[in-house]
Amino acid sequence: MSAPVVAQKAPFGVKVEAGKTYWWCVCGRSQKQPFCDGSHKGSEFQPLQYTAAKTDTAWFCGCKTTGTKPLCDGSHKKL
Repeated sequence: MSAPVVAQKAPFGVKVEAGKTYWWCVCGRSQKQPFCDGSHKGSEFQPLQYTAAKTDTAWFCGCKTTGTKPLCDGSHKKL
């Protein structure tokens, strides 16, 4: 599997709504970061489904190397 594109070396803070489903961009190519816009088509990447447990700010990974996909775990600090 090829490596994803680093969209940014910081997380994306996004207000999410409890029970709502979001599709996190895994490939890093989406122009609608941190969410999928279909730019992965033709690659081995597929977006990752995330359903918010509560209404709050979620910190989605921007570097695409997190170990807690789709949320940031600070992996961008090692890039």
